[in-house]
Amino acid sequence: MPQPPAPSLRILAGPTAVGKTALAIELARRHGAVILSADSMQVYRGMEIGTAQPDTAQRAAVPHVLVGHVEPGEEYHVARFVEEATAVLDREEAAGRPVLVCGGTGLFLKHLVQGIFAGAPRDAGVRARLEQELEAGGLDALRARLRAVDPTREAEINPNDAMRVVRALEVFETTGVPMSEHHARDSRERQARPARYVVVDRPRPALVERIHRRVDDSLAAGWLGEARQLMDRGLPDDAQACKALGYRELFRVLRGEWTLDRAADEIKARTRQFARRQRTWFRAVPDAEWVDLDEAGDAVARIDALLFPDE
Repeated sequence: MPQPPAPSLRILAGPTAVGKTALAIELARRHGAVILSADSMQVYRGMEIGTAQPDTAQRAAVPHVLVGHVEPGEEYHVARFVEEATAVLDREEAAGRPVLVCGGTGLFLKHLVQGIFAGAPRDAGVRARLEQELEAGGLDALRARLRAVDPTREAEINPNDAMRVVRALEVFETTGVPMSEHHARDSRERQARPARYVVVDRPRPALVERIHRRVDDSLAAGWLGEARQLMDRGLPDDAQACKALGYRELFRVLRGEWTLDRAADEIKARTRQFARRQRTWFRAVPDAEWVDLDEAGDAVARIDALLFPDE
């Protein structure tokens, strides 16, 4: 007997510092909803300031899930997010409570809607050899090899993402089939979940001002001390949690390499670049509705009607 279709996801997305959290809380309060965070860095415990996690009062006002539940030393990847988010959606649906998915990690949102590649076979021996080759010969050599056997997948991987390059080569060497073809076969068999998808934005000057203010406010609130506590844990700079915007710059301040003013300027610049990449990602989302929060009129009412049309 065919399964009934899954209820539509309600997704509120947008670039960093645009104002998603406050807006999501207002919408969730109106509808008794749970907020499910789709932010790859807000999952980490002890990084509340630097990742702009909702504060105690905001969490008391509205239930938030997938926030601050992972130790900084753990790896958190898209497959784990999809698994945890799906469990939340199933639980809240059974309880009759709506869920509002809110975040700016486009890859997490993509796979929550489309599903995720179940995974090709793994071979620990092949992987270990490739990691040794990476250490001995560098990433460029492995990227060139991947480009020769799977140019589609190589082009999709960020320039410094050694982990995914190694994985793609492991899949090819283990199965004889490019990883991009595994993905294509999988996507043909998978059915996307219906979604109401709203992207909120502001004009660039307004967003830049908000980014700069957030950095300044975070530093005033004790971000440097938070970074010191993280560094004192002995995490390597390349740990996934340490890739969150700003922490590496603050580590350099703590090591005496930079002034705090220089770090603040670098963090603001990197955050502006990140917001630009987020906008580019979300423009490619089919059927997403864009709402400018600085336009005249009641933006909250418009977003409410888009995400909760039947309530």
